[in-house]
Amino acid sequence: MGPHPAVAAIRLAVRRVLHDILTELNTTAGVPAATAGGRTPERPPSPLVLVACSGGADSMALASALAFEAPRLGIRAGGVTVNHGLQNGSDLRAEEVVLRLRELGLDPVEATAVSVGRAGGPEAAARDARYAALDAAAARHGAAAVLLGHTRDDQAETVLLGLARGSGIRSLSGMAAVSGADGRYRRPFLQVDRQTARKACMVQSLPVWDDPHNADPAYTRSRLRHEGLPALEKALGKGVVEALARTAQLSRDDADALDTWARQAEEGVRDATGVLECAKLYALPPAVRRRILRRAAIEAGAPAGALFARHIEEVDRLITGWRGQGAINLPGKVVAQRQGGRLVIRQG
Repeated sequence: MGPHPAVAAIRLAVRRVLHDILTELNTTAGVPAATAGGRTPERPPSPLVLVACSGGADSMALASALAFEAPRLGIRAGGVTVNHGLQNGSDLRAEEVVLRLRELGLDPVEATAVSVGRAGGPEAAARDARYAALDAAAARHGAAAVLLGHTRDDQAETVLLGLARGSGIRSLSGMAAVSGADGRYRRPFLQVDRQTARKACMVQSLPVWDDPHNADPAYTRSRLRHEGLPALEKALGKGVVEALARTAQLSRDDADALDTWARQAEEGVRDATGVLECAKLYALPPAVRRRILRRAAIEAGAPAGALFARHIEEVDRLITGWRGQGAINLPGKVVAQRQGGRLVIRQG
């Protein structure tokens, strides 16, 4: 008798991602599929894949699937839990998660404490601190990848948050299955619903921790999860989460194509000194032009997370609605200004 359907679903999702990681590593290393005699070629040292685990149902289900699948593919599996220090007893909670991961057979396993700032609000600050810690852990252990437990429900919430911000199609594309430097972060569960992950933990008798922040109405995502999405499903019927997840994938495909177009067009709209020329920018479709402007602002020092659609629209008006207006101030003390038919974006 095979595993419970929920367990089978999470294992399959992880297996696919691990196969992708191995294929990419072998391609990069130039490992052939087989020798001339049909023998399996000698593999490089076993790669390490880490799971980021909070102790919640999603990440515990992910850890259990990684622990099961990785040895079967010759992959070492480890885990990291990040202690944000935002709740009483968070250090003890981190120790418990480390113990559970070790019981699953993961090695290496570690808890890393972070200091959460205030930039961008509590949720954004915690996220920035968490990813910085995961980056450091991956570098320290030489990990090929870090698995994250974001589910299809998380993806739906991310799409709705992007819609509310009015940040454009890239924001509507939600979370990527592969992201980070050199594709470090992998999200196997973007097509798996939250209930399946929780069911997998239950049938495997895995203890899970429900973060009280996830039910705290002080947090935007919590309100969306417990009030916004249920209201949408009540008004529109079941299937809202699945539809939003499909929207994310379609939006990502479109955004990727437009990003490629913008990169190809950017060289042709700069003069010999590398400065953007307004007339050439004006001739481009708005979606392509604004991507070039956004890239230029980020290269000048504007933080990507603080650069919103309204900022780029103001810069775009220097090209499409020029009436002698002054410089535009952007996040990160970056200034955009039109000077003699050219658009100069630099530190102010």
